[in-house]
Amino acid sequence: MSATADDLTVAYSEGGVQLVEELDKEVLSRGGWTTVLFKYREWEARRGDYGPVRFTIRRYQKRNDRYQQRSKFTISSADQARKLIGALDRWIAEEEAAG
Repeated sequence: MSATADDLTVAYSEGGVQLVEELDKEVLSRGGWTTVLFKYREWEARRGDYGPVRFTIRRYQKRNDRYQQRSKFTISSADQARKLIGALDRWIAEEEAAG
């Protein structure tokens, strides 16, 4: 378990093979409940290469000075990411217009 939000990662290795390669991350909120957006890709053994870029949002709770993952949502494709961005942009614009 990580002690700081900046130490949180989705990178994972097993048997000397990096199964999940973290490409980037953005800490969206900090505190007792921390939210992190990760950009990553997974090793595909049958292809002998990494698969497509994926995204995941993870929520962590800090207890006893350690972060524990409590929930996650994986964005399964670039198309789904675009739809998510579009919906959020539209909802925010509607709220701002309402005033």
